[in-house]
Amino acid sequence: MEGAETATHDIATAGAEAAHQGGIHVALAAEKVGSLWGLPITNTLVMSWTVMLLFVVVAFFVRRNLAMIPGRLQTALELVFGFAYDYIADVLGSRDLARRFFPLLVTTFLFIWIANALEFTPGIGSITVTHEGETAPLLRSVNTDLNMTLALTLIAVLVIEVSGMVSVGVLRYWRKFFNLGGVHTVVGLIEFIGEVARVISFSFRLFGNIFAGEVLIAVVAFFVPYILPVPLMAFEMFVGVVQAAIFTLLMLFFIKMAITDPHAEEHAEHAPAH
Repeated sequence: MEGAETATHDIATAGAEAAHQGGIHVALAAEKVGSLWGLPITNTLVMSWTVMLLFVVVAFFVRRNLAMIPGRLQTALELVFGFAYDYIADVLGSRDLARRFFPLLVTTFLFIWIANALEFTPGIGSITVTHEGETAPLLRSVNTDLNMTLALTLIAVLVIEVSGMVSVGVLRYWRKFFNLGGVHTVVGLIEFIGEVARVISFSFRLFGNIFAGEVLIAVVAFFVPYILPVPLMAFEMFVGVVQAAIFTLLMLFFIKMAITDPHAEEHAEHAPAH
């Protein structure tokens, strides 16, 4: 409760400052807070480093406290991760494939979820720095930066395409997109457009939902501070979990589609009966 009250106070303070300045400050692009070797450092980049540091610290303490006879916390974690592993194995139809993709899928989910949840941590957005005469928040929600969601999407698409080529063969995999001959040409072209569209749909879905939530809370804090921000924060926490789950599940399903031989049924139908 103390953390929620502090976060609410930060939001209300930000709203009061915006009112004092005569408007609501909404920045579509990530703001620059410094530079390193001539490279710009943005507040979303600092936030991503914070999330990764949190991952490392939590992983260190969890690994150090593992026991052959698990306690309640370890048992709960094993149940959750065991359920996720079994679900991935069921979707992919192989426990070996699940073992291969499980770390990436779970890490992706945890990174997106924790990054979204930390948006409402006290101090996020209220601690500011001044760089080159411009004042900006030191930390900003990672997924409100289109560059970050686009980077996650490119990683997902690269994994999907490479997995498909490794599983069914390079030429066989790309034949489903560029298979000349009647209706197969049109179908392949449509599938190829769908593959390219994933880059846009993946990145903009995550960015749009999280950025819209940030803007909504800023507007509410400007007009009705201390009253509505808390329930909206709770709702956005739920949205953050849902968006992390949607991104990860879509990645899983597209991997399943990529590693499935698109011509297997055709060969089965033309195979001679024995």
